[in-house]
Amino acid sequence: MGDVISSHLDEAKREIITARTREVMVEFGRLYEKQYAVALFNKVRFDIEGGGGPQPQLLHRKIPLENKAIFSGSLFQYLEENKKWRNRFLFVPDSYNINYYDSKAAHDRHLHPKGTINCAGYKVLTSMEQYLDLFSNSLPGIKAKVGSSPFLKCATQFPLILWHPYARHYYFCVVTEKEQQKWLAVLQDCVRHANDGLSEENKVQTPAFTDAVRLYRQAKGHYGTWDMMCGIPSQILSNLVMEEALPELRELISPRLKGKLHERQRNWMLISDAVYSLVQGQCQAQYEAVLQKCEAACSSLEASIRTDMDQIITSKEHVTNKIREVVLPKAEKLLKVSIQPYISSILDALMEPTSRGFSEVRNVFFRELVDMSKNTLNEGTKETVAQHMDKISMLAFHPVKMQSCYEKMEPLSLEGLQQRFDVSSPSVFVQRAQILMREQMDHAVYTFEQILHQSLESQCTEELCKSIQRCQDRVIKKFDYDSSTVRKRFFREALLQIFIPYMLKQLSPSCASELPRFQELIFEDFSRFILVENIFEEVVLHSVMKDITMAVKEAAVQRRHNLYRDSIVLSNSDPSLHLLGENPSIDWAGEYGGAQEEVDGAGKDTECGSEGEGGAAQKRRRMKQVVSMIQVEGSPVLPNESCMEVPSVNDIPEEDGGEEEEEEKDGEGEENSDDKASADQNGSASPRASENPPDLSNGSVLKEEEAKSEEQGKEVPQKVESAPESASVVEEKGKGGDNLSMVEEQPHSDQEVSEETLPLPPEEILSRATETAPESLPEATSDFPLPPHDDSGFQSPTNEGGEAENDEEDVAPSTAAPQPSEEHPEVRKTSVAAAPEAETKTSDSE
Repeated sequence: MGDVISSHLDEAKREIITARTREVMVEFGRLYEKQYAVALFNKVRFDIEGGGGPQPQLLHRKIPLENKAIFSGSLFQYLEENKKWRNRFLFVPDSYNINYYDSKAAHDRHLHPKGTINCAGYKVLTSMEQYLDLFSNSLPGIKAKVGSSPFLKCATQFPLILWHPYARHYYFCVVTEKEQQKWLAVLQDCVRHANDGLSEENKVQTPAFTDAVRLYRQAKGHYGTWDMMCGIPSQILSNLVMEEALPELRELISPRLKGKLHERQRNWMLISDAVYSLVQGQCQAQYEAVLQKCEAACSSLEASIRTDMDQIITSKEHVTNKIREVVLPKAEKLLKVSIQPYISSILDALMEPTSRGFSEVRNVFFRELVDMSKNTLNEGTKETVAQHMDKISMLAFHPVKMQSCYEKMEPLSLEGLQQRFDVSSPSVFVQRAQILMREQMDHAVYTFEQILHQSLESQCTEELCKSIQRCQDRVIKKFDYDSSTVRKRFFREALLQIFIPYMLKQLSPSCASELPRFQELIFEDFSRFILVENIFEEVVLHSVMKDITMAVKEAAVQRRHNLYRDSIVLSNSDPSLHLLGENPSIDWAGEYGGAQEEVDGAGKDTECGSEGEGGAAQKRRRMKQVVSMIQVEGSPVLPNESCMEVPSVNDIPEEDGGEEEEEEKDGEGEENSDDKASADQNGSASPRASENPPDLSNGSVLKEEEAKSEEQGKEVPQKVESAPESASVVEEKGKGGDNLSMVEEQPHSDQEVSEETLPLPPEEILSRATETAPESLPEATSDFPLPPHDDSGFQSPTNEGGEAENDEEDVAPSTAAPQPSEEHPEVRKTSVAAAPEAETKTSDSE
C-alpha cells in the first residue's frame, strides 16, 4: 500500500497539491475576513434590537448526551492490509465518531482503538451493486461490473459499506438481514449527525464561514446546493480543495496506474485517501491562522460597531435603496416567469414527507408514554416509573426506534426541478428534516421528564397514572405547536435554498457590473461592515420572500398538514415551565433506584479496580448506552470476539483460527441439543456469553456455570445462588442500555479454554439445575423483585419481539431447566411467589 502511494505521489505532485491548497485558502481567507466583520455587525445589531418569532413551548436540553454512549457491538470488517475479514468491536461515543477495536476486551482495557471513523460526507450502502455504481465513477472510462472485484468478495450476503468520494472506504458485513437493518440505522445516525453542519450557536464564525464558502463557489460558477458542506471546517475546506484539485490529479496519475481493473480502482482509492489526508492537514493549519487573525481584531471591530451603530445602519439603508432600484425590476420579472409557477409544487413535495415524519415522531413518543402507563397500572411505584423514564429519556438518540420517523423523509423527490434550479440532490433537505425530528423528540422527552419529576415529588403513589396522563397531555399540545413552527421555518428555508441560488445565477451577469459603483456611497470607516455583494443578495432574498411566506401561510390553512395558522401565537402560556428548563437532566436510576445501583457499581468497581484505574476509567465504565447490544435470534456466537473465520466463507484465509474453530465445533454439538428447548428464554449471560451479543440460551449459560465448577470446586453453590442476582442486574442494565457496565465481570478474550473446563453432558446439567433451582430462587426473588407484567409489549431498543425484555423470563433464568416457551405459556405468566412451584412442575414433566 505504501509503495503504491509513494510511487504515484512523488514530491512534484505533492507540491502541486500544496500549491492548489494554498491558492484556495488564500482566496477563502480574504472572503472570510470580510464576512467575519459583517457577521459581527449582524450579531451586535441583533443583540441590541432583538428578534421576533414565536416563542418555543418545549424545554431544550442543554447537554443531551452527557455521560452517554450511543452504541457498541461486533461485526466483520474487511482489512485492506491483508485482504482478510476480521471480527471487530465498534464503539460509538456521544461524539458519533466510530472507534473500532480488535476485540471487546481491548475496549474494556481502555486500549487505543485501531482506528476512528468521522462519518462526515460518507454514505451507508447495503449492497455491492450500489457500491460498484459509485466506485466506477472514480476513474472515468473504467467501469466495474458486479462480481469483478476479487479484492472485495463479501463474506456474507449482508454488507455495510461506508463510501466517501475522497476518503477511505470501510467495508463491514453481518450475518442476518435484521442485524444489517439495525446496524444501518446506527451508521446512518452517525452520518446524519456528522453532516449536520456547523453549530448555529456561534453567531459570528458559522455565518462568516458558510458565506465565505458559498461566495467562493459562486465565483467558480457553482450556485446550487452542495452535498459536501458537511463536517468540521477543515473537512469542508478539504472538500472545497478536492473538488478542484482531484480532476487535475486524476489526469496526471490515472494513465500511470497499472494492473487489472480492480487493482487500478483500489490503488486510486488509496491515492485519493492519501491526498485527502494531506489536504485536510494543510487546511486545518491555515484556517486556524485565519481564524486567529480575525479573533484578534474582534474586540476593536465590536467597539467601532457599538460606537457608530446608528450611522452604519443609516448608511446601509441608503445603499440598499439604491441597489433595490436597479435590481428589483429584474428580480420581479424573473420571479414572475421562473419562480412563482413552481412554488406550490415544490412546497407540496416538501410538506408531504415532512409532515408524515413529524407525525410519526408524535406517535412514537405517544406510544412510549402509553406503554409506561400500562406498566404503571400493574405495579404503581415510583421506582417502576423511573425504570421506564430511564429508557425514554434517550429516545430521541435511539436510531433504531427513530428509524420509522426518519424513513418517512426518504421518499422526498424533486425530480424535474433539480436541473432547473441546480439542486444536486434532495439529501440536503432530507437530513436537515431528520435532524429537526430528533431535536423535537428530545425537546418533548426532556419537557415531559421535568414536568413528571416535579409531579412525582409532590404527589403520592396512588396518583401516578393520572399524573402521567396529565403530563402527557400538556407535552403533546406543546409539541404540536412547536412542530408546526419548526416545519414552517424549515419549508421557508428549503424554498430559499432552492430559489436564491437560481436567481443569483440569472441576475449576476446583468447586475454584477453595476455593483462596484455603489461601493462609493459607503463611508470608508463603515466599508468593513457594509458589502454591496451582501446587500445585492439581501435584495434578491426579500423579493422572493413575500411569495414564499404567502405560500406557507396558505398551506397552513389546509388541515391535512396539521399546521397552526400564523394568527395563533402562544407566548408565555406556561411561564412556570420555563423555570424548569434551568434544571439539569434527571438521573432517574440514581434518584429512585440509586441504592441498588450503588451496590452493583461498588461490586463491579471492586472486581475491576484491581489494576488501579483512575476516576476517568470508572466514569467510562458507568457510562450508559442508548442502544443495547444488537444481536438477532439465530446469529452465531462469536467466541472471544477475536480474529476468527467468517461463517459460510470457505475461500477466505484466516490466521490463528485452529484452536477457536475446534472449540466452537465442540460447543456447537452440545448447544444444538438444547437450542430447541431454550430458544425464547434469554436469561442472564455467563461471563463469556455476555461478552458476545446476548442471544444465548439457558443451556449454554448452564454449561458455562458447570465448566467453571470444574476449576473452582466449592465455589459452585455460591455462583449458582448468585445467578438470579446477576440476571436481574443484567436485565435492569440492559433495558437502560448500559451494556458498558455488563462487561466488567467478563474475562479477557485472550484466555484459553482448557480440556478440564469443557462443558458437561446436557443430562448432568439438567439434573443439577433441577436440584439447585428451588433453593436459590426464593432468595434471589426476595432481594430483587421482578418488574410488573408488560401488557403493552414494551420492548428493548433493539431486541426483536421483546424476547430479551419480557419481564416474566427474569425468574431465575440461569438456573431453570430450559423449556420450549410455546409448549408452556403458563410458565411465562407466573408471579414471583409461584415461581418455585412452576419450575418444579417443569422439571418433573421433563
